[in-house]
Amino acid sequence: MLIESICMGGVYGVLMTDHAAEAERLTTREAAERLGVKPATLYAYVSRGLLTSRRGPGGRGSTFDPQEVDALVRRNRREAASGGEPTQRIRTGLTLIDADRYWFRGVDAVELARRYPYETVAEWLWTGTLRPSVRFTAPPDALAAARRAVAALPANSGSTDRLRVAAIAAAVTDPVRFDLGRDAVLGSARMLIPTLVEALPPTGAAARAGTAAEAAGPETGGPSDGAVPIARRLWPRLTAAEPGPAAVRVLDLALALLADHDLAASTLAVRVAASARAHPYAVVSAGLGALDGPLHGAASGLTHRMLTEVLERGSAAAVVADHLRAGRRVPGLGHRLYPGRDPRAEALLAALEPLPEARAALEAAREVEAVTARQMALNANVDLALGVLSVSFGMPAEAGETVFAVARTAGWIAHALEEYEERPLRLRPSGQYTGPRPPRPLPEPEH
Repeated sequence: MLIESICMGGVYGVLMTDHAAEAERLTTREAAERLGVKPATLYAYVSRGLLTSRRGPGGRGSTFDPQEVDALVRRNRREAASGGEPTQRIRTGLTLIDADRYWFRGVDAVELARRYPYETVAEWLWTGTLRPSVRFTAPPDALAAARRAVAALPANSGSTDRLRVAAIAAAVTDPVRFDLGRDAVLGSARMLIPTLVEALPPTGAAARAGTAAEAAGPETGGPSDGAVPIARRLWPRLTAAEPGPAAVRVLDLALALLADHDLAASTLAVRVAASARAHPYAVVSAGLGALDGPLHGAASGLTHRMLTEVLERGSAAAVVADHLRAGRRVPGLGHRLYPGRDPRAEALLAALEPLPEARAALEAAREVEAVTARQMALNANVDLALGVLSVSFGMPAEAGETVFAVARTAGWIAHALEEYEERPLRLRPSGQYTGPRPPRPLPEPEH
């Protein structure tokens, strides 16, 4: 009897504890009221991993941990105080833009770009460590797949089209692409950038050399050489002009200057993709998709065409007047983040100054700036500088966009690395519905 009493007492104590714990949990209605939301929103929190639910007694309804609910209440209050929208709460330790200057991890970005090559600047953004001897090499399988995919595109494909296809093809060859650990992501990044560059079709003599290499094997254009800087490998994909060391250095400077620029539209797209735990190749594809818009990556192409027209007509005044008459803004001037001069443009234009090939395009750019300044105080931005670079060396109008995309891949990876450390799916704002209120009758089909 004693043993029975002890056992019954133990079971009774456990049952009492379980019932007490269950009684402390909140019902769906209570949790929703505490959070100030509707039950549907409450379950949306559960599906997004912000709350956990448990079936109530008898399997009817759900219950919630009051401490977990209260923690979410406090968090929602903090987020509302900081602006409410998820995009206003993205903290980053990568790029600071302040007083007509910008900084990579606290270091003057222009000085960093002037002193070190693009690969070293990329490593600095990714790791906070300066590695001047770092090399980026494309794996043979990834490069071959990317080149075949790019070669299959129609002849009128743009450079961003080719880069997106190359990124997807390279991803398929990487079996560890879903490993989002820091070391794995860094390894993928160091392989992806050279793959993107070397998958682009070469021009001029380089194109003829690539055709010969294609006849010998699938790796059109030959194998990747990590000892050759990214800028030197990109040059023959942009122009048939033979480069001197100074010209390649200017291209390298452009890549380093453009490596990151806080939360531009394409970078925000990358952060959203990374928040959903997309792999590095996919987040770069997201960035390239946003970059393809005419208001982002394509801006340098507009400046290229404008400068070409100025040189052909011999007058910046006439070209500027045509733009304004048509209701278009003059491309390559002004930047909303820089009240004064864009430091990237200043650095790139200064590097182009000593090059004889750039003399005419530089003069055209200065004339555009001077003519416009008679009516409005707008300074050259980096798109105008990219236009000078592309015009000076016989590059196509989309060359600046290509340079921008390759350069910004480093920043996109850096932002993805940051976002992988955050709570998943945090960048999920709620829409403000403006459509007709339901319920509505089922519409009749049109004949």
